[in-house]
This record gives sequence, C-alpha cells and structure tokens, in this order.
Amino acid sequence: MNPRDPSEKRLWRDMLGHINKVLANDEIMVMDAGVKISDLQAAKVKRYGLRLALNFTCRRNFLLEHTGKGRKPTYGERIRPLERCYKGKTTAKTDPDRVEPWTDDGREMRAEIWEDVVLPDVVPGPEALTFQVYAIYDPAYTTPWLLATPLKLKAATVKAIYHDRWAVEQIPLAAKQMVGAYRQFVHADESIQRLPELALLVGSILSFLAAMAPLAPTGFWDRQPKRTPGRFWRSLMGKLFPQSYPLPSQFRKKESFTGYFLKGILARGPKTTAPAPAAAP
Repeated sequence: MNPRDPSEKRLWRDMLGHINKVLANDEIMVMDAGVKISDLQAAKVKRYGLRLALNFTCRRNFLLEHTGKGRKPTYGERIRPLERCYKGKTTAKTDPDRVEPWTDDGREMRAEIWEDVVLPDVVPGPEALTFQVYAIYDPAYTTPWLLATPLKLKAATVKAIYHDRWAVEQIPLAAKQMVGAYRQFVHADESIQRLPELALLVGSILSFLAAMAPLAPTGFWDRQPKRTPGRFWRSLMGKLFPQSYPLPSQFRKKESFTGYFLKGILARGPKTTAPAPAAAP
C-alpha cells in the first residue's frame, strides 16, 4: 500500500506495471472486464486477453472518407460489435471483417472478428496501438463473449485462453461467499486494502483445506460430493473449534464496554465527544 496515494487507480497502475515486468515471453495476461484497454496500453502490455463490456465500441485505424462537405474527419469509422437496445431504440451492430466458425465439444461455435481497431479517442495512424475484437457466440450461453487481444490468434485459441482465467475465481468466491467478506464495509484507507488481502489469504487456506480434507457430503441427498469450500465449511458448523483449541494466552476476548462508540457509517462523521458511561453507584 502507498500511504500517499491509496486510490484504486494507482493500485491498478502499479499492479499492471509489475505484472508486465515479470510476464514471460510465452505467457499472456488474461483479465476480466474490470480492466480497461487504455490502462493496459498505458502500462505497455503487449500480450493480453481481455473481456470487454457489452456496449464496447472502437474505431477503424484509418480515416473516414470525406464527403466534400463540412469538416474533414479526424477519426475512423465507429465499430459496435454487438447490437444495443436503449430506451426502446435499437442500434445495429457493425458487420465484422470476417467470421470464423468451429466445433467445440460438440457445439457449433461462431466468432465475428474485427481486426486492427483502435480505441474511440485514438487518432488513426501507423503508430496507433491496435487490437482485435472477437464476438464469440456459444449456444450454451445467451450472451456472446466479447474479447480483445493485440495478438492475431484463432477464435478458438482466444476462447480457450479466456476460459483458463476462470480458475482464478475460486479463491475470491471462497472468500466472499464462505468467509463472508462480501458483507464487510470498511472506510479507512489502510483497511480498504487490508480486508481484501486477508480475505484472499483466508479463501486460499479454505480452498486448500477443502481439497485435502475427506469428502463431506452436505446431506443424504448429496450422493456425489466434491471437495468444495462450501461443503468443508458446513462440516465445521457445530464443531467445538475454536473453543476447544488451546490458543496462546495473548489471544483472549476483550471485555471492554464499547456501547457508547459510534459504529458503522456514523463513525465517519465529524469528530464528536461521545459521553462516557455513567459510573456505577
């Protein structure tokens, strides 16, 4: 954590820069839609696979033809990979540069591809940073996947690369749903970053213990149990731990009276002197 600038923007900038330095030549950075292409380009990341928002737009890397009237165009043609409906009005999608079909696990897949495109606010030119956009239609899902990468790869390869990212969701899922980190609200600059760090640590420990512990079915209906954090967490319910575990003497419950302290969002207000509890007669 940087105490001078604890903002999320600074954290993303430092993290992307660090990953780019340690990224091997045969590796590619794969991210979800929370990361922007502009941030990756600012970090000089040359190999990435990124999921885009469904309303994502980009432009051609060459200028529009001048009609002879008005100001000459300074940007390329705007590309809308997916159709969009807003307030009852439908905006048609842009025709792809090419379509690439293939078969994956018995399903007929199809990808619409736009090549050598740039961000909407980038002026076309030979020095502009370009990338490819893939709209992958899978019959197993109602919404297509919209992916981007600066590498020119087959659509099946791009889909497989993004699919490999799903494994990283295991630890955050265990931390948020099983440990309950999604219900915590903190406001201090240091706590905002400390809580996710602790949640990821506990989520990884919980996932490891679940993988090493014996199979624990949820109930009589769970005939094919798997080693998941949820089943392991349920097996711990009703156990005497941690009361039965001999903790060090330094670990003890603090028996202090805190009822007069402001809690939650009220504690963020202007500093006030809370009245002390009345002394016992």
